[in-house]
Amino acid sequence: MSIGSGQHPWIWHGHRLDLLAERAVWDPQQRTLLVADLHLGKAELFQAHGVALPSDGDAASLNTLLELAHRFLPEQVVVLGDLIHGRVGITAELRQKLVALPELLGCPLRLIDGNHERGSWLEGLRREPSCALGPLWLSHGPEPRPGYLNLCGHLHPVAVVGHGADRLRLPCFAHRRGGDRGNHGPNGEQLVLPAFGSLTGGHPYSEADGLWLVAEGTVVPWRTPRPNNGPACQADART
Repeated sequence: MSIGSGQHPWIWHGHRLDLLAERAVWDPQQRTLLVADLHLGKAELFQAHGVALPSDGDAASLNTLLELAHRFLPEQVVVLGDLIHGRVGITAELRQKLVALPELLGCPLRLIDGNHERGSWLEGLRREPSCALGPLWLSHGPEPRPGYLNLCGHLHPVAVVGHGADRLRLPCFAHRRGGDRGNHGPNGEQLVLPAFGSLTGGHPYSEADGLWLVAEGTVVPWRTPRPNNGPACQADART
């Protein structure tokens, strides 16, 4: 699709990923839909501490996820951590929704363990460690690995565009080469997903070789990464 569309393709070493305006990634070759940082139950957790937040954020996030699943018909949906915001915010109603979610999605739901899942139990949903999926390394926080593209969340990246009164903070997809401060070798690349949840904040992310902005139902390439479409040097790290 062209610039300014709701779905923007990006090729990494011959592997196509579609960046979606709904702040998700569609992998057409592996028929996998990936999202990060829904933070379900956040309003309820804040309400328990006397902070009035609207309770309709979870419904908006889940409805968008269901709409994406019905559009793409994935073989699996993977949440890259922080499906929930915390144990206190998991109401009986939210538990029922999570139990029903795989059937509503029409496919298995996988959860890569995030820091907000700690100390919680989600019926019928196993928390998985970071793992490989084809040429992708899936994790919650950044874990660049040689030979893989690390898809992760946790950072809630936003780009600050403009100046003064015209300045905007927009969710973004952020690509970074070179690993984590050089500790993971030259092939340690990352694609950081924006937070999927409607009640999540964002943090300015400047350490990026490529940025794609999300605004008004569009994905706009803002800082285009250098072409990198050759064959990946796959490491033996499929554990």
